[in-house]
Amino acid sequence: MHSRSLRFMLALLVGASVLLQGCAVTRVHVRQAQAIITASQQTTTDCTRTDHCATPSPLMAAADNAMRLSTPQKPVHVVTLLNNGEAALAARINLIRAAQHSIDVQTYIWQPDDVGKLILDELVRAAQRGVHVRIIADQLFSFSNTQMLARLARLDNDFQLRLYNPTFGHSKTPPLEFAAGILCCFFQFNQRMHNKLLLVDDSIGITGGRNIQNRYFGWDPHFNYIDRDVLVGGPAARDMAISFSRFWNNKRTTSMSRLSDVNSILRQTGVKPVHWTEPDYTDPVRVARVRAQAENPNWLGQHILDHTLRVGAVDYYSDRPAKTDNPDRKRDEQLTRHIMSMLSDTRHQIVLQTPYLVLSSRARRIFLKLHKDHPAPCIIVSTNSLASTDAFAVYAMSYKHRKRYLKDYGFEIHELKPHPGDPPEVNTPAEDNIPVAVSPEKRSKMRRSRRRNSPAPLINAGMRFGLHAKSIVVDGAFSMVGSHNFDPRSDHYNTEAGVIIYDPRFADQLRKAILRDTQPQNAWTIAPRQPKVPVLTYLNQAIGTVSEHLPFFDFWPFRYGTDYALNPGCKPLRPTDPKFHQCYTPVGDFPEVAMPFKSIYTRMITAFGVGLSGIL
Repeated sequence: MHSRSLRFMLALLVGASVLLQGCAVTRVHVRQAQAIITASQQTTTDCTRTDHCATPSPLMAAADNAMRLSTPQKPVHVVTLLNNGEAALAARINLIRAAQHSIDVQTYIWQPDDVGKLILDELVRAAQRGVHVRIIADQLFSFSNTQMLARLARLDNDFQLRLYNPTFGHSKTPPLEFAAGILCCFFQFNQRMHNKLLLVDDSIGITGGRNIQNRYFGWDPHFNYIDRDVLVGGPAARDMAISFSRFWNNKRTTSMSRLSDVNSILRQTGVKPVHWTEPDYTDPVRVARVRAQAENPNWLGQHILDHTLRVGAVDYYSDRPAKTDNPDRKRDEQLTRHIMSMLSDTRHQIVLQTPYLVLSSRARRIFLKLHKDHPAPCIIVSTNSLASTDAFAVYAMSYKHRKRYLKDYGFEIHELKPHPGDPPEVNTPAEDNIPVAVSPEKRSKMRRSRRRNSPAPLINAGMRFGLHAKSIVVDGAFSMVGSHNFDPRSDHYNTEAGVIIYDPRFADQLRKAILRDTQPQNAWTIAPRQPKVPVLTYLNQAIGTVSEHLPFFDFWPFRYGTDYALNPGCKPLRPTDPKFHQCYTPVGDFPEVAMPFKSIYTRMITAFGVGLSGIL
């Protein structure tokens, strides 16, 4: 078996070498493709006004006012927490239409669903009226239609799209190339651009956790994310512009003429102007509604401006694109470094929300030290349950270290329910939101059809939610919203971005938003099991501790902690409260999951090894 695996790896390496040699685009072909692009692009605009027919925007007006009031010694910003998906989408459309000069976009995922088509259409229309539009999308999960990329390249001289880090110089990564990329060029292949940014006229931007896909805005009929952005207007937008330029000019950011498959299509097609038409939407009524909301000052006032704060200092941090090339250069890890500094300075409370509770070594050291302080700060963590996550293997690593989180770091962990009692607003057909019981026969069929890394099947069907927001509030004084998952991948591989806002009012807004997701109707609480037979309990914990430190998924099925649900008539209590077990009932380690305990463990054990924790 070992010999067979070795031969397979060698074959992949040979294949990777062939791919690397055969995928390079010659300079002659690049020049030919670029000439075709230039000759095909529209050079005239739909507008002759100096403002390029920008639509008046109260959001842009607030940002412009903050810019006017700011001085180097005393900056002024306007900030808005965007918890609601449709408000976050309407804000993007409004700002794109308000752009007078430039729009810069960075994203990790761009899918061709209704949200992806809508934002792309708005950006194309902005370019056609003379606004300079630049887009950087990570290659791995964006724009997989090569023909579409060739069309977009020829569209308009004010519209430019580049893909980040296409390892083999292609716009798509088939499974064989994916495997070969890991084997031949591990660090380069794994270094993904996880930044999310929409920047308009270098004066106002949106950054946070949302990618460009239906489920990040509450538009998916089956599975939606609880996510978060922040809208920032003021001097911090200049730092966003500097960061974007670093990525735009980096060698890993690849233009369409240099992608071998797109280059080939361009040269085969030749000069061919592109006529842009309105996309076909799955739900055109919903698209029309959000477009109307984006133009309605009253709607924008109620859902965005009424929650906007005028604050002072705001820092935008972004890791540099050379992060994995120079791991010893700390300035390349700007956001990671500042997050660790925030955590280290905690005195009273940390409220942390992350979809993946897998801590880096730096974070573990910080939390261990904080827990030894007297008094130790309260650390409240909102994260996914197995029932709500779509990353089974990552949850397995979190589950492996549950005792460490509870005992060594003093975490108060709340795992999101897949069907929260107080869910965020979504905009999907009503019939898809009705929970129905799943029959044993159908449940069995679901189990057989699920792929190993797909979400676990659930006992109850209906609209499913997963957590994707990444935020921290420290001591109720300052806070961070961004793309950083506080895990080893975010620390060491991905580039990340986010804002740190030094304002207690904003911190209070964010803290309340996170704590809402930890309420008993929305989450289960993780707490130590109540000892029933003391000797056996202590023996079980001792074996579990040894098993947890094994260099693979531990085999011991009896965990130190488990999930608890609040009893009717009781008020929420902290797990450290002496009356906790009187008001909470254990509901098992994997509540709501429609899989046998043995199957869950088998899937966790085979999903990964501990050596993969850094790339999960």
